[in-house]
Amino acid sequence: MNNESLVTYVIVVLCLGAVLIMSKDKMPPHMKRGMALTAVIMIALAFVFIIYSLLT
Repeated sequence: MNNESLVTYVIVVLCLGAVLIMSKDKMPPHMKRGMALTAVIMIALAFVFIIYSLLT
């Protein structure tokens, strides 16, 4: 796995999570659940990639 792309992915996903947390009051209610679910899945996948890269 390419480490540069992994680092870029992790940074982008964590920034997405931070933006969603900071702007949760401004988002329409019908978008909150989908965006939060997408962010949680992407953040979990980022941590899986980090563990995988540490083990290999």
